[in-house]
Amino acid sequence: MIERLDHVNLRTAQLDAMIDWYGEVLGLLSGPRPDFPFPGAWLYAGEQALVHLVGVDPAPTDPGEDLKLEHAAFSATDYAGIKARIEASGSRMTVVKVPGFPIVQINVWDPDGNHLHIDFHSDEVDPADYS
Repeated sequence: MIERLDHVNLRTAQLDAMIDWYGEVLGLLSGPRPDFPFPGAWLYAGEQALVHLVGVDPAPTDPGEDLKLEHAAFSATDYAGIKARIEASGSRMTVVKVPGFPIVQINVWDPDGNHLHIDFHSDEVDPADYS
């Protein structure tokens, strides 16, 4: 049975910007990574490397198509804190309630335009945020 997302692997031509964004906005920290023969970073929440970044060069001709992930989802707590960091970053975001489930999602896009959603239990969220 699948219990949680292990990691997401993203190719990027903006390695440093992506490391900074995932650290500042989502609170992930750079950590140990195997000595692969290509640039990259592993970004951690606690002891779990959730985001694997692979640096590519040169930049793709169409980042919207060449660097594409429909979405990755993370479960989280501290809705107010995470929402505040996203707002402070100026990142595009939306907040939606999942119909029929006690889940509220913050949808956000990283510097490469990858769509992420961060899921919170609806008890943690003021309904005015999504109604």
